[in-house]
Amino acid sequence: MTTEELKNLTSNKVVDARGTACPGPLLAAKKAVGEIGSGEILEIYSADEGTKVDIPKWCQKMGHEFLGIVEEDSYTRLFMKKA
Repeated sequence: MTTEELKNLTSNKVVDARGTACPGPLLAAKKAVGEIGSGEILEIYSADEGTKVDIPKWCQKMGHEFLGIVEEDSYTRLFMKKA
């Protein structure tokens, strides 16, 4: 998806993990993905650089679809679709 498409995407759940360091954002995402249904969108906010690698790898391992990243001024927004 393009950055513009991601910015206009409506997420079913948003996890704000900006105040945590690795592996905090990944753990928050793992918990939150259990709270949404198959095919729904999870958006993760993170200020930790490692999250940009961890979330896509985890999605691939678990069969979820990683949709992309939007860079904001002081954090990153990551989008995934639950399998």
